[in-house]
Amino acid sequence: MNVLVGAAVILMAAAVPALAAPKPGGGSADARFKALYTREWKWREDQFASGEDNVKEIVDHLPKVDAATQQMRLDYWQEVMKALDAIPRDKLSAANQVNYDVYKPQLQVLIADQQFREYEMPANSDTTFWTDLGYTARQDFKKLKDYQSWIKQMRDVPRYFHEQIAVMRAGLKRGFTPPQVTLQGRDGSITNVTKAAPQDSLFYEPFKKMNGVDADAQGKLRAEALDVIAHVVQPAYAELLTFWNEEYVPGARKALAAESLPDGKAYYRQQILEYTTLDMSPDEIHRIGEAEVANLHQQMVDAMKETGFKGDFPAFLQFLRTDPQFAAKTPRELLEKAAYIAKQFDGKASTWFGMLPRARFAIKPVPDDLAPFYTSGRGGPGTYLLNTYDLPHRPLYNLTALTLHESAPGHAFQIPLAAEDKSLPDFRRYSYISAYGEGWALYCEYLGDEMGMYETPYDRFGMLGYQIWRAVRLVVDTGIHAKGWTREQAIQYMHDYTALPDHEIETEVDRYIAWPGQALSYYLGEMTIKRERAKAEAALGPKFNIRAFHDTVLQLGSVPMPVLEARIDRFIKEDGKGPYPDME
Repeated sequence: MNVLVGAAVILMAAAVPALAAPKPGGGSADARFKALYTREWKWREDQFASGEDNVKEIVDHLPKVDAATQQMRLDYWQEVMKALDAIPRDKLSAANQVNYDVYKPQLQVLIADQQFREYEMPANSDTTFWTDLGYTARQDFKKLKDYQSWIKQMRDVPRYFHEQIAVMRAGLKRGFTPPQVTLQGRDGSITNVTKAAPQDSLFYEPFKKMNGVDADAQGKLRAEALDVIAHVVQPAYAELLTFWNEEYVPGARKALAAESLPDGKAYYRQQILEYTTLDMSPDEIHRIGEAEVANLHQQMVDAMKETGFKGDFPAFLQFLRTDPQFAAKTPRELLEKAAYIAKQFDGKASTWFGMLPRARFAIKPVPDDLAPFYTSGRGGPGTYLLNTYDLPHRPLYNLTALTLHESAPGHAFQIPLAAEDKSLPDFRRYSYISAYGEGWALYCEYLGDEMGMYETPYDRFGMLGYQIWRAVRLVVDTGIHAKGWTREQAIQYMHDYTALPDHEIETEVDRYIAWPGQALSYYLGEMTIKRERAKAEAALGPKFNIRAFHDTVLQLGSVPMPVLEARIDRFIKEDGKGPYPDME
């Protein structure tokens, strides 16, 4: 996704003209608040050219990322915070008090990321600024302006790369980089661009089948695109490759822990707060993780016995990792099985949800240039990306849980629902908080058991394996970043407790090492949703309606966990009445 705020709050919108910094004005508290967040959001959009989740148009430029611009953004958001603090929350309407409780933490994250200079680390083992450019190339181009804008954006690549290299050098100088071990081999995504013939480049993909453009214009645009790729884009990537291999990777830090970074203990606590929206210590999270792993492990042992397997648990994991019955034979087979699972959910959706999104989604393979280092799948508005690389290590018993998480009712369901709700302000429709979004998607895996989506004991074991995978993250992330764990120790812990293939365990551990705190959001978010549901079920008894509960959670948009908790308290006080009573 196109990261706006460190990755915990993610912008999904296109650029608009910049506005001056908002100032508190007259009028009611509601009017002042609306004017403030409306101006800031439009300014925020202008600062970050869209990429993966662009839902409006292809933009003709890339964002500015130089140090002076970063300082300007910090100054701006601090002024916005002063203006927000001048608006009394208790004078706002009930609806705007909720908006306030969502908006203020967004600003706090924006400010904290600028203060810690997160922008000096724009590439890690999972996500890089140069591979993000490919997301635009994979979008649907619909008119002449889209192609013209894409060519202009490609012409902006050298300036953008120079600015990114400059801030990365600043990070190198103060030891603010990902760990060196997680960067090995990541130059492949750069050489995929430098070595490709221009007509085979991902950047040329939009011009292979052009929409909304007459034949004469198509020829001119294709010729211009090939020239820009060969003489602008590829030289910029070649320069980046030299910097990466000769300067950045050799100079990257050797230590793994986030706490080894400048002001590392405070930085890691901020990352925990950013991704989980909860003020919790690493020790507390570690203890929760160990308890949850123990509980889920016993459930997995019970599920193993349901399959009829006669050996012990390690032998069962080895059986799952190696038996060919659990692997798709072709990429097409994996994609088709995922599509079948998605359609099974469609047949059950109205039983569990009142409001359904209008948006549909496609199921596509992860592009070849990303697949070796990419996660199993990733979902969002319009697309569920499924990794078809190394099929023996993409077990089919995990596919139902993965599909429920990444497509519907997970990311490709929740994100469009928020975007389609015009009653919410844009900063709630088009932003994404990891604890909420990932917590919801993991809850959807769990919900699949209630919905009857797991057809075999192996499928259910796969669901439990995915649950423990996220619980293990609580132990591994805090172990690495606060308790001195080695990479080998983290890999072994995951190997012992999950059924994940070894290749995926290694890529996942590298992701946790390079992206501190993010992995904590999934299980802590799911725990909150499940706890709130149990509270509502206990309080409401026979009045509890599962569709009303799900609609209530999803109608919020993407919110911090304390806001979700307060909303379910109100749901209970209102006798379980959801936001769409005529659908319940």
